[in-house]
Amino acid sequence: MRRLAKRNGEHADVDVTAFINLVVVLVPVLLMGMVLSHITVLDLKLPDIPAASSEQQEPPAQLELIIRADYFDINYPAGIRLKRIEKTANGKYDFENLTLYLQEIKRQLGDKGIQKRDIYLLSEKNTDYQTLVAVMDTVRSYRTVVATSVVNAELFPEVSLGDAPPPGEQTQAVSGEQGGQQ
Repeated sequence: MRRLAKRNGEHADVDVTAFINLVVVLVPVLLMGMVLSHITVLDLKLPDIPAASSEQQEPPAQLELIIRADYFDINYPAGIRLKRIEKTANGKYDFENLTLYLQEIKRQLGDKGIQKRDIYLLSEKNTDYQTLVAVMDTVRSYRTVVATSVVNAELFPEVSLGDAPPPGEQTQAVSGEQGGQQ
């Protein structure tokens, strides 16, 4: 009996160092995986299909941005070029001038009483994804300072996507095109 009492009185040691090492390694790995798997959702609106009606009404003028390999074309109304923005000297798209010109278009349309919120992005088939996303971000809003705070001001938040017409099918350019090449 005395031997049983002595055996029950001893406490067994549990070695948890291997488990602690596993947790120390897994926690940072899992946290890094959570940060790297951040998903961004782009909200796109499809163009409305007009209801068939007996009376013919003129469709609203569409603002188009055509993304080509070497330049952007801004058309308003559809098919009539307002501006061509060439790539910069280092071969990159000129998003800064694109933003400035879209701000000017938004201001001019507002002066005429036209509240335009939609834009059609027409891209060539070989346009890469990063360029398309950068253009969508550029046409939606721009950064400006209001009362000592930097805010995003709205440009054309309703973005629709489509295929660009072949390069030779540009209908016409506005005669007073500023800074663009024809």
